[in-house]
Amino acid sequence: MVNGKMNMETPTNVTIKGILGTLMASVDEKKKKRLISLGMGDPTAYSCFTTNTVVQDSVVQTLESQKFNGYSPTVGLLQTRTAIAEYLSLNLPYKLLEDDVYITAGCTQAIEVAISILARPNANILVPKPGFPIYELCAAFRNVEIRRFDLLPDKGWEVDLEAVDALTDQNTVAIVIINPGNPCGNVYSYQHLKKIAETAKKHKILVIADEVYGHLTFGDNPFVPMGVFGSMVPVLTLGSLSKRWLVPGWRLGWFVTTDPNGSFKNAKTVERIKKYFDICGGPATFIQAAVPRILKDTKKAFFTSTLCTLKQTCDICFEKINEIPCFTCPQKPQGAMAVMVKLTVCLLKDISDDIDFCFKLAKEESVILLPGVTVGLKNWVRITFAAEPSSLEEALDRIKSFYQRHSHRQNV
Repeated sequence: MVNGKMNMETPTNVTIKGILGTLMASVDEKKKKRLISLGMGDPTAYSCFTTNTVVQDSVVQTLESQKFNGYSPTVGLLQTRTAIAEYLSLNLPYKLLEDDVYITAGCTQAIEVAISILARPNANILVPKPGFPIYELCAAFRNVEIRRFDLLPDKGWEVDLEAVDALTDQNTVAIVIINPGNPCGNVYSYQHLKKIAETAKKHKILVIADEVYGHLTFGDNPFVPMGVFGSMVPVLTLGSLSKRWLVPGWRLGWFVTTDPNGSFKNAKTVERIKKYFDICGGPATFIQAAVPRILKDTKKAFFTSTLCTLKQTCDICFEKINEIPCFTCPQKPQGAMAVMVKLTVCLLKDISDDIDFCFKLAKEESVILLPGVTVGLKNWVRITFAAEPSSLEEALDRIKSFYQRHSHRQNV
């Protein structure tokens, strides 16, 4: 308090929604080009990505039952927690229990819970660069220091484990691993995940496993949940229905203590987690109640169809990117819904950096990309390929035209 007034500082972190909102506002409507956004990871904006009828019917059924109009327990409905524990256990060498699972309002709230639970004086958390900026924003509100380790583009965006060793000290409480990767589209091998687990164990820190894109893989590496290594190092698994079931607006996520040895999940920690959930507002009760049927009855054909469409749009995106000289893509995506592309600014005569590129592109071509600086890499851009194939092709053709107009070689 200064001079009798509260002195409250707002974190200055750039957010994806914040920068995309500003980009959208800069679109020149006089050009009368339809807006194509490849900036936000919301596949439901395009009709080729729609959820399954089982998913919809499950919610209608629970809503019409009139049994789920009241409050749920703050940690979530028991049947929902049980169903998620069983679902996640299918890919683990041990069985999770319902008490390991806490229901959250999407994966974003699960991130906020993880950081809040681990917060203490002088604590720091290691996050990937590039990464998901919500981690930094949540940490800023909790006065937790963020330390960034590089992902290596020439090695499939693997974690720079030497950098992790150098960054870790006695105040480090956790390392964040996003797999399948946002924003890079990478999918880590079993061997690399094991090395990450061994590194975390060596430093006696937790792994926060952000698996919101879990199972959305279409390359050589299958999805391996970090919880496979839970017996080696405690893992906090974060996930949701959002991406795999194509319902991001339903805000149904989970925070799971994947810790079979109980080295993190002791009575004191469990009490702390439960008390924190007492002040959290979770998803609507009727949405929670639909989860058991959604997890049990969604057919494999639905997931296969989604993956086929993502692979198709990924192939289109990668091919078109290679036709644009100022873009370099170090690796074709193996999963998730986005790719990081390096922007060679020196090939453009009147573009200063990635932010300038994205704003001028939005104004001239009505195409939205996410500036790389938003996710930690200056002079890169993130392109979301979860879009209608025709819209994706048109957007990338417009970007190519934009390059040709702004290229130093325009008149050659």
